[in-house]
Amino acid sequence: MKAVCWYGTEDVRVETVPDPTILNPRDAILKVTATTICGSDLHIYDGYIPTMEPGDIIGHEFMGEIVEVGSEVKKLKKGDRTVVSSAIGCGHCWYCHQQQWSLCDNSNPNGWLQEKVYGHGTGAIFGYSHAFGGYAGSFADYIRIPFADFTAIPIPKDIPDEKFLPVSDAFPTGYMGADLCNIHPGDVVAVWGCGPVGQFAMKSAYLLGAERVIGIDRFPERLQLARDFAKAEIINYEEVDVLEALKEMTGGRGPDACIDAVGMEAHGKGPEGLYDKAKQAIRLETDRPHVLRQMMMACRKGGTLAIMGVYGGFVDKLPMGAAMNKALTFRMGQMFGPKYIPKLVEHVLNGDVDPSAVLTHRLPLTETKQGFEMFKHKKDQCIKVMLQPD
Repeated sequence: MKAVCWYGTEDVRVETVPDPTILNPRDAILKVTATTICGSDLHIYDGYIPTMEPGDIIGHEFMGEIVEVGSEVKKLKKGDRTVVSSAIGCGHCWYCHQQQWSLCDNSNPNGWLQEKVYGHGTGAIFGYSHAFGGYAGSFADYIRIPFADFTAIPIPKDIPDEKFLPVSDAFPTGYMGADLCNIHPGDVVAVWGCGPVGQFAMKSAYLLGAERVIGIDRFPERLQLARDFAKAEIINYEEVDVLEALKEMTGGRGPDACIDAVGMEAHGKGPEGLYDKAKQAIRLETDRPHVLRQMMMACRKGGTLAIMGVYGGFVDKLPMGAAMNKALTFRMGQMFGPKYIPKLVEHVLNGDVDPSAVLTHRLPLTETKQGFEMFKHKKDQCIKVMLQPD
């Protein structure tokens, strides 16, 4: 089959590789009908995710048709159309029973690689390094789905792929960010980053009862989508001071909750931005925490920070005094796919949200490299690229 393989920073290649096979009776094989480049795939593309190996198949946001099932798969059958959670859970451990699927004790055979950095191993993620399981990713014609009864969620066959594709990862990630904010009626929620995850975080904040939502970004097309799709108020941080703008918009109080939909490659301005880029470049810090600093300063006293942008290691110069003395609550994590995906499928079917609004470009799988460049550099007003195997 054809698959997109990683070979180093900004080096991805379409190659012919062996087809996947059933390795465990709980596996299924999926024919990929649509997949997409996620913002966290850029961290791999830019060389910031360790334990990648040359030839690894990448990609983790996808859907398709079941073409084969193992003998112990009970809920799926050949021909079923499914959207697949990017986070893999076994369905039987304590964490899966708590609906904390990305913390699964059993899905990641390489959890020991994380223990020195994280203290414990987490669950696995498709196509996202050997520290997260080493599973082949979705930029391919076919993919093996472990723990298929829990990881692949059936969807109707008569609705276009683009309506469901973001339900695999971007939509549940944004929804979880809003859910972690413990939103109450009347709340004001600010979202840093108006990419796909940020768009869904803003939309979800309204679904969960927020009165006002504010989107923060610098790209006009993403800010326009935040206004049109998410119905958010917007701040262009290259035109105004974010902290001052948020104070003015909230009567000096600050947002009740703040969501980070950016992560480790946040764009910072001035000396702070140069400081983070330099330290990340020489590996004195792994992540650029510009958004985290702003959220800790901007959030109202007693408010909540939800961190859904991906961070991999260590950051520097966080204003912990502000966070502690303001009694802020931090909540975060890789999204709990199977907890949220069935609910989001219902939102799509009910017409509450049209996830295809974030998909601006469609390319064949053979042009994945071009898709990465377009997505990374925001060429042609790109917000999200849908990739389709031949």
